[in-house]
Amino acid sequence: MRVRLSLRRDADRPTRSRLLPLSSVMAMVVAVLTVACSAHGGGGEAGGSCAIAATYGGRTYTQVANVDFTVGKALGTAEFPPCDDTPGHNDDAVGTEPTTAYAVGGLNPRIAIAVRYTSDEVMLLAVQPGGSLPPEVKALTRG
Repeated sequence: MRVRLSLRRDADRPTRSRLLPLSSVMAMVVAVLTVACSAHGGGGEAGGSCAIAATYGGRTYTQVANVDFTVGKALGTAEFPPCDDTPGHNDDAVGTEPTTAYAVGGLNPRIAIAVRYTSDEVMLLAVQPGGSLPPEVKALTRG
């Protein structure tokens, strides 16, 4: 069966404009841009963020904020795992980032270590079983 399409308009049918009002067009543009930016991690709040953590000696240590401590001798190599907090990017392909683990004055390295996070920042990381700080580390926290 053959079908023929005619592009000619019937003279007796009223014509209607197919243009949308400017406000509708702008609303659609904003919606598309918002979705596109959110999908690429570029708009508003971040899609997620990774906790600062490192592995050393087969244990995982996470950051402890607001703590006074003394950095001791170098213990060996710790590793920061990759952080997959950006949707659409394969951050796991980057691999781990090595850093030096340091002893913390008065604490067993099985409980806490210190690592250099930036050139001028050393932070305390502790094993936190069940999400709670070991009492030895809790005693060092400020407030």
